[in-house]
Amino acid sequence: MDVSSLTQRLKINKDAVDQFILDFLPKHSDIKEIQMLFDMMRDYPSRPSKGLRSSLCILTSEALGGNLDKALRTAAALEVFQNWILIHDDIEDYSELRRGEPVLNRKYGIPLAINTGDALHAKMWELLMQNQKTLGPTKTISIIDEFLRMINETTEGQTIELAWVEHNKWDLNEDDYFLLCNKKTSWYTCITPCRLGATIAGASAKKQDAFIPFGSRLGIAFQIQDDILNLKGDEQKYGKECGGDILEGKRSLILIHLLNKANSADRRKVLSIMSKNRCDRTTSDVEEVLKMMEKYDSIKYAKATAESYAEEAKKLFNKIFQDAPSSESRRLLEDLIDFMICRDW
Repeated sequence: MDVSSLTQRLKINKDAVDQFILDFLPKHSDIKEIQMLFDMMRDYPSRPSKGLRSSLCILTSEALGGNLDKALRTAAALEVFQNWILIHDDIEDYSELRRGEPVLNRKYGIPLAINTGDALHAKMWELLMQNQKTLGPTKTISIIDEFLRMINETTEGQTIELAWVEHNKWDLNEDDYFLLCNKKTSWYTCITPCRLGATIAGASAKKQDAFIPFGSRLGIAFQIQDDILNLKGDEQKYGKECGGDILEGKRSLILIHLLNKANSADRRKVLSIMSKNRCDRTTSDVEEVLKMMEKYDSIKYAKATAESYAEEAKKLFNKIFQDAPSSESRRLLEDLIDFMICRDW
């Protein structure tokens, strides 16, 4: 994996997408309250982020014969989608940090944050409708259909996770977690960006469908790595509070493995912590659960599982691109598979 070339290209893509979004979003209003809305809409998009989803879209399109110019608007819409859904997600999860800064609802309050998410949601559709100028009506409708499926899959996954927390559900196995990851993470992180890139490039329906099993496995690997970083990552690089998933009661593969492998006494101890209300969990509770995860090698197990899913994704990637010409975009796309589970941010 050529990390240097990949990170350089990711930065180029991200800079282009960021500039496109900030040029598109409204900037000025003579009405004070609306000016505040515009400032809030530009808040999350102005914060540093990975831009992996938009790059997956762009690189897939290029690897299949497309180009950056035709993919840029759709890639920007993916980032706008992520920003508005994260605003809502941060409220639902009682998060504290997002990309190294306080979450939007902590800065402005929950009602204004929800409204900002709604405004960005509308801007996402506006962006997509404007694809007609460069891609024509047929591809534009196909891309909108992809976004609709992505939103349906993602919100179903979010509902599963929120319901587990709300109903204090702990009798979970790995298949439950993989279902959650596939819906909540894989579709909007990997499957849809790749399918969008393929659509823009004019790939066949069969080729587009091949990205579903590929993206499913890559998304699961990505989410497991994200879960690991939440516990072990550098907070400055990761941009969210480390151990936040434990505080929020997230059901990760790491935690499920711990609960299924721990002896009776340790399992009761972990459950007594994880069954508390979010506001009652403490940093010492987080440290106790982390000690248990280390004791039962749960983080090591999760890392090995992520690597296994990434290897499966690589095999599927090679099948998808076996008849595609060799190119820098294809090479970078393949490197991105390794990067998504080796990253430290």
